[in-house]
Parts: sequence; C-alpha cells; structure tokens
Amino acid sequence: MKKNHLLTTALVLALVSCDDSKKQTIPMEENPLLVESKLEYFAPDFSKIKDEHFRPALLKGMELQVERVEKIANSTEAPTFENTIIALEQSGQELSRARRVFSALASAHTNDTIKAIQKDLSAKFAAHSDAIFLNDNLFQRIKELHGKRESLNLDAESKKLLEYYYENFEISGANLSKESKEILKQYNAELASLQTEFNQTLLEGNLASAQTFDNKDALDGLSNETLESIANDGKWKVPTFNTTQQPSLVDLKNRATRRQIFEAAWSRTDGGKHNTNEIVKKIAVLRAKKANLLGFKNYAEWSLQQTMVKTPENIYQFFKDLVPASVGKVKDEAKEIQAQIKATGGDFVLTPYDWNFYAEQVRKAKYDLDENELKPYFELKNALEKGVFYAAERLYGIKFKERKDIPVYHPDVLVYELFEEDGSKLGLFYGDFFARESKRGGAWMGNFVEQSKLLGKKPVIYNVCNYPKPADGLPALLTFDELTTLYHEFGHALHGFFANQQYASLSGTAVARDFVELPSQFHENWALHPEILSNYAVHYETKQPIPQALVDKIMKASTFNQGYSFTEVLAAANLDLQWHTISADTHIEDVTAFEIEALKKTGLFLNEVPPRYRSSYFAHIFGGGYGAGYYSYQWTEMLHHDAYMWFLENGGLTRSNGQRFRDMILSRGNTLDYEKMYLDFRGKQPSIEPMLKARGFKK
Repeated sequence: MKKNHLLTTALVLALVSCDDSKKQTIPMEENPLLVESKLEYFAPDFSKIKDEHFRPALLKGMELQVERVEKIANSTEAPTFENTIIALEQSGQELSRARRVFSALASAHTNDTIKAIQKDLSAKFAAHSDAIFLNDNLFQRIKELHGKRESLNLDAESKKLLEYYYENFEISGANLSKESKEILKQYNAELASLQTEFNQTLLEGNLASAQTFDNKDALDGLSNETLESIANDGKWKVPTFNTTQQPSLVDLKNRATRRQIFEAAWSRTDGGKHNTNEIVKKIAVLRAKKANLLGFKNYAEWSLQQTMVKTPENIYQFFKDLVPASVGKVKDEAKEIQAQIKATGGDFVLTPYDWNFYAEQVRKAKYDLDENELKPYFELKNALEKGVFYAAERLYGIKFKERKDIPVYHPDVLVYELFEEDGSKLGLFYGDFFARESKRGGAWMGNFVEQSKLLGKKPVIYNVCNYPKPADGLPALLTFDELTTLYHEFGHALHGFFANQQYASLSGTAVARDFVELPSQFHENWALHPEILSNYAVHYETKQPIPQALVDKIMKASTFNQGYSFTEVLAAANLDLQWHTISADTHIEDVTAFEIEALKKTGLFLNEVPPRYRSSYFAHIFGGGYGAGYYSYQWTEMLHHDAYMWFLENGGLTRSNGQRFRDMILSRGNTLDYEKMYLDFRGKQPSIEPMLKARGFKK
C-alpha cells in the first residue's frame, strides 16, 4: 500500500493556525525539523529529532506557509507562472519536512505524545488546508493563468502543474459560494477529527484484542519459533493483525483456540471500549454531505474524478464478471474443504476460522505443499538483498549498499543507499519490517524526502511491514504471502526512486490510487522468476538452494484458494463502494446490518468468506485515503498481470525491458494521462484475461 495524501504538495500538509505558533519554545534554528538536515540526501536526523520538536515545528511551518501564501494571493503584480504557481509549490517546505517525519512515526512508531498531537491538531490540519484551497484571491490568480495556459509557452510538465493546481482547487471547493465554503470547512474539520479518532481507537482495539494463553497446549500447531517470539512470563500472547483472518489460524489445531482468536479480531472495534461504529456512520454521512455540497450525488462520484475509472458505475461494470467467477470458485473450494473436515473426523460445518487451517491441509494433500517447507528458504534479509534488490538490479541496473551510519527512528530499521548503473547517487531506502505495539497494522511506503529538480532533492523512501519478529538469535522467516509483500512495497519504492520530475507535486507516486498500485503489484511477479528465485531462495541453515520439486509445487498450487483470497477483497471493495454511494439523507441505524445488506446486494454475502476488512476496522477507507478507492487493488491487478504479459511476450527479465518500464511508467509521475501512459507502454488497451488466468478463473 502506498501511503500518501490526496495532494502531495506541502499545501495539504499544513496543520494549524497562526495563533498557536506563539506557544513555540524552541528557537527555529535549533529545531531539526525546521532546518535542512546536514545528512546526505537531506535525510531526517533521528539522532536529533525528539518528540518535543514536532508541535513547534508543525506550528512554525504552518506560520511560514501562511505568510507566503498570503503574499501570493494579495500580490498587486499580475499573476505569472513563477510568482503564483512556482511560489505556491515552494511555499510549505518546512511544514512538509516536519509533517512527513511526523506522519511516518505516527504510523510506524507512535507514542502518547504523538497521538496527543494528532488528536489535538487534526481539525486544524483540515482548517489550514481549507484556508489555502478556499482562498478566493489565490484561486482567481490560478484561474486567470489557467484560462490563458496555451499562450504561456510552458513546457509540458509546467503546464501539467498549472492544470493540477487548478483542478485541485476546483475539486476542493474553490468555486463554492462564501456560505457554502464555511459549511465545507466545518465538514472537513469534523472529518479530520473523526479519521484520527478512528485510527487511534483501532490501534488500541488491535492491541486490546490480542489473546493471551497460559496453556501451551491450546496453541498446538504453532512452530517453536513462533511460540518463542510471543512468549512472556510463562504465557503466550497472540497479536491481532489488521485483517479479518489472522496468520495463526493456518497452524492452530485447537478449534476452540481458532474461534477465540478469530472472534476477538472480528469484534475488536465492534462495541465495547474500542467501538468505532459510531465513527464509521458519522464519516460516511459527512462525506456524502460534503459531496452534495460540492455538486455530486455521492462521495464516490466526487472522489473518483482524477482516477482511471472516473465513476462508480465503471467500477461496478468492472466487477460485473469478476464477482460471479470468484464466488463460483470459492464455492468449489468450500466443498473441497468441507470434505477434508469430514475425512479428518470433523462433524461440523465450515466456518471462517476453519477455512485457512483446513485449506492448508487440502493444499498439502492436493499439491504436497506445506507452507512450513517454504519458510526456511525465505529468510528476510537474504530475500530482501538477494531477491528484491537483485530483481531491481537485473531490471534497472541499480546497485545497493547498506548504510549503518544513518540515524534511524527504531533499532529494527535498516538503511540502504541506491546507485544508478553509472554509479551516480539515486537515494536512500529505509526498511522497517517487524510488528510492534507502536506500529499500526498493514504494510506501506512513504517518503521522508520527495524527488524534485526544482528543490534539488533526491528521494528518501521507507517501507513498513508487520512481520512477526523472531526471538533473539532466530532468523526472520517469511511465508510466501509475506515474501510477496516485500516485493510489493519495494515496487512502490522504485516508483518513488525513479521519479524524474521538476515538481514534487507531480513526482513519483503522486498519482491516482488506481494507478499507484500498478508498480507495486507488478513487482510481485519477480518473486518466483527462476533467475531471481535461484539467487536468494536458499535454506537459512544448510545453504542449499530451494529444490526444483518444491518450486514446481508452488507453481502448481498458484491458483489454489484464489477464490477465497479474491472474494474477500472483492467483498471489502464492494463494502467500500456501498458506504460511499449512500445519499446524504441516508439513516444508518446499525453498521453490521448495513454490511450484511451491502454484501447481499452485491452477491458477496458468504458465511464462509468474510470481507478482508469489516467496516469497524477498515482503516484504508475510514482512517486513510482509500475512501471509495479500495477497488484500486483489483483494478491495478488487472494492469499488472497485463503488463507482465508484455514482458513475457518480449523476452521477459531483460535490462532493456526494465528500462522501458522505467522510462514509460515508473519515471513519469503524474505528468501524463494514465490511460495514455499505459497504452503507450503496452501498445493496446489492458486485458482482464491474464488476471483471470493467474487467479485460476479461466484456463
């Protein structure tokens, strides 16, 4: 998942009002977030950054930006591209620098101080953004330039930047009446507060729903390594991960234990102390009201304006054939699993907490493949350096060097420097891979520093994952799903590293949600490519390469359980759309009832296959930027399989093919129409057939 904001310009990163800046007690020149870092690439100096620096840096950064924006908006000079658009692009550098570090830690290594700042300032974050995007004097200058853009003699990227600002001001409500703008500001402030409340409540709910066992027998089936990693004072604490299904359910033999863990995860924020249901209802209705105010029938229509699919109707059309194909396959899978339950002496109906345990048995019986056979060949650091990095080297010619002299925000974080094929510097990469209580669930990519020729900046990028941390002295061994996540997130990173833009607002991953997942999903394809696999898949103890027989089993089992895995994400995507196509006057009495009705309406209400996320812990859409956008994972899955088919049709893993993908997709940022960008690369419209075949829905 790519972690970014609706707009990548520093404008949207603004946080609080000027009056609060008087509370600042740290001189600007002494705050490491307000001055350029002395480290290479302007990387954040975590040896100097402390919690007490965040609030004053955010306040001062906002104050500086307000001064600059007011100067632009109230200038008596005729608007020019330089004195309006470029000035706007440069207006919030201090704020952007502070915000990016703060946001990274708020997600990956939070604490009470950071959470308090988020909660205290969330409404003001939105208020400051509105103060810029709803500034009529500023918009009139941009509008005047936009009206005569063809006569300004701008290069293509500069023209795109002008259009970018004009469109985003319009989308943000710049054309509304004064009265409507005030209402919009209220909506935005409340939504910002609610989203922060959702995220913080969910984090607490995840932590509280972890299940502790004092009887080791209840955890029969978990490996010794796993047991050691969760042991504490003679007890074992099984953490709750962000999804509905929990990793431990694959291995746990005790059905009562599986049920206990599943139900704790299922209900983590559904009632009780960590209830998010009221927050969900308020967010959904407020978003619908906001969309109405901006002239749209529902929030999905408003939010999809700059995407590839454009409208919710196009998404439903895209899902039209996928839902029956996926559900049909999942029903066949359910029959196999129910038969396995009966064959092993079970006298009960398949439930969600049984699915993964018995599916693994079916896989072993059908393909003679055991996940535990694979893990010894997928040791984390080896898979990263000799797999993920090696694939990038083969495709793009880049090189990597570990850097142990760069300060990090947590001891687990690894840092690497990247170099071009000719030895020139490319950027810095931070990898934060292990789960901890201070980190939210999931996996994502973000920038500490964004690439910009205008600002003379190269990218500083981080990936965050949530792999279980092994006990001291033991290796970190990955499941195959965890392995593909490693490739996925670094695909996002490459999209950022290969950015080649003049302006940060258009740079790298600053693209639509339904395009940003293409590079990440595309790079998953290289995990099992023979040349890549043979370079990294060695047993961590014996150093022997993964046997070809085991690789063959992986390939043969590649379509196994795909009905389940695709149906759960389709259910989540359709839930998302149902929440964001409600009208502003919709009265939602009960969140669970709404979910059930929404899933029935789309043919995705299946007792055995719950959605990947319930509404009450669906952070993508209620705590992040994926509202009405979760479909993008399925949309870009179509694109990535189609793009990989081009590689297969044109010689596969070659340096020239990689360069073509870099030049035509990865380096373009938001400088071209997405459909044109993809069409220029592929030579034809994307086809859904490769995805259907990869999922096993078609022969």
